[in-house]
Amino acid sequence: MSAYLFPPVDPYESGMLDASDGQTLYWESVGISAGVPVLYLHGGPGSGCTLGARRFFDPDIFRAVLFDQRGCGRSRPLADGPDVDLTVNTTANILDDIERLREYLGIERWIVTGLSWGVSLGLVYAQAFPERVIAMVLGAITGGTNAEIEWITRAMGRVFPREWEEFIEPVPMDERDGNLPAAYARLLADPNPVVRDNAALQWCRWEDVHVSLMPGWTPSKRYEDPDFRRVFTRLVTHFWSHDCFLVPNQIMDGMHRLAEIPAILVHGRYDVSGPLDTAWAIHKSWPGSELVVRGDAGHGGGGFNEAIVEALNAVGRSA
Repeated sequence: MSAYLFPPVDPYESGMLDASDGQTLYWESVGISAGVPVLYLHGGPGSGCTLGARRFFDPDIFRAVLFDQRGCGRSRPLADGPDVDLTVNTTANILDDIERLREYLGIERWIVTGLSWGVSLGLVYAQAFPERVIAMVLGAITGGTNAEIEWITRAMGRVFPREWEEFIEPVPMDERDGNLPAAYARLLADPNPVVRDNAALQWCRWEDVHVSLMPGWTPSKRYEDPDFRRVFTRLVTHFWSHDCFLVPNQIMDGMHRLAEIPAILVHGRYDVSGPLDTAWAIHKSWPGSELVVRGDAGHGGGGFNEAIVEALNAVGRSA
């Protein structure tokens, strides 16, 4: 392995799956067809799967399934313009997509792994379908709560005051005390492409700032791509402006449903955008979970990849 990840690999199968509401989802499988099934849920919302995500999985152990969630990556239609209907892009609909994909691939049960937003999505999925989940490996723990969204978009201005003032600069004065993701969502749907592009750029600059305290941090190159910015920002602001389409405390209130599912939770000590208290609360509510706190990592970085790979290998060998 290089940098704790397995060598680059091409999928042994891939395709486009027709979902509801005119959505078509890109999916792929890496590893071996007879391997332990594992589902990977990417972050964002709206990031899409990267080539690097394939490298978390030992190709001699796993049948790893990755897919691009609605509106992003290689799925279609892309959420890249103001005329795209986002009302069909909800957490409940993504859960339906996951089940549709599982049934299409003929998988009875699988390990579920996810990062950041993929953690919240994975927890909601496992609470809805615990009988389909063998175990879970989750990294950069999030709970999809309004408190977390408010922390990232407003309260963290106390840590980065200059950068936060730049972040809210595009937002009209009379909207700055309200729902900032919703205000940005309106900017990103503005008829004027200059307004949309500036909002996408400013949002992504803030995304880079609030993960910047970990050792060895460097800016993310993905935010240099205007096409990525347009898709990512439309989806993340859409979900965050609706509290990730979850009812208050939905995940914490449903933790009892995961009592029989073992899990390894990985979190970085320097993860300022997702403070450790969320991971701690979920771990304390989940007797079958193990919490691994990496002192050299933030929202990734440091020894984060190593910890995810070790966790996946551990649950994969015991499955």
